[in-house]
Amino acid sequence: MTESGEAVDVRAALLHMRRSGGLPVAFGGLLSGGRQLRISELSGTETSALRALAITPGNGLGGKTIAMARPFAVTDYHASRVISHEYDQAVAAEGLRSVLAVPVVVRSRVRGVLYGALRQPMTLGDRPLTAAVDAARELEQSLAVRDEAHRLLAVFHQPVSVDPRAWEEVREAHGELRALAPRIADPRLRQALLTACGRIASASGAAGRDGASLAPLPPPAVPVPPLAPREIDVLAAVASGATNAAAARRLGLRPETVKSYLRSAMRKLGAHTRLEAVVSARRAGLLP
Repeated sequence: MTESGEAVDVRAALLHMRRSGGLPVAFGGLLSGGRQLRISELSGTETSALRALAITPGNGLGGKTIAMARPFAVTDYHASRVISHEYDQAVAAEGLRSVLAVPVVVRSRVRGVLYGALRQPMTLGDRPLTAAVDAARELEQSLAVRDEAHRLLAVFHQPVSVDPRAWEEVREAHGELRALAPRIADPRLRQALLTACGRIASASGAAGRDGASLAPLPPPAVPVPPLAPREIDVLAAVASGATNAAAARRLGLRPETVKSYLRSAMRKLGAHTRLEAVVSARRAGLLP
């Protein structure tokens, strides 16, 4: 069975913690249904005692981290008086003593917890804690990007009415998806975004709830030379009304780079203005 992109992201965060923080053991997982954390990924462990362990908010070190939405650490897990001890057996089976837990927070909601641990009862210094926090922030960004990708994909799965305002919403989502795709590390999700973009851009019309469709633009009189992906990204941003500066912020590019891509796209499309370039791209099926 193919593993999820989220599992890959969690594993990458754990590797970051171990390499940057000097932590021999790292493990973690995401909350299921927003109620319970299940430890799904292990790195550096010697047993499977922690795998699939279900952590309830408020219980143990991880549960306290979930409930308080902030990092916690204990020098000796078994002797600690600041946490409850529902999971002592699993922790002891793995031989862990010093343990830290960092929450993964996306849009003010705890989505997961990353743990790092030593097999000796030692005070965890700034290096491992900083590495754990950095890894959690990277995971938070990955999850936020993934959430946004799924939200935008949902727009394409909804029937589009003939109301021009609804069609503009689809066009806006298309531009956002094009801008988001390069930031997606998961190749399957990235390809799903680009496939959705291509499908909506090449559609001759958008079927409405009543079976009607928007009239397509006439095709170009002459074949259009292939445009580079970033040229299409810039045109999609321009089509939504973005200035060069706004397009640069959206795409993570310099304004001068946006101008260069736009000039190149206009030249290929035989357009003299930004509007002409957008219309030509739509006729060529490159934009919705």
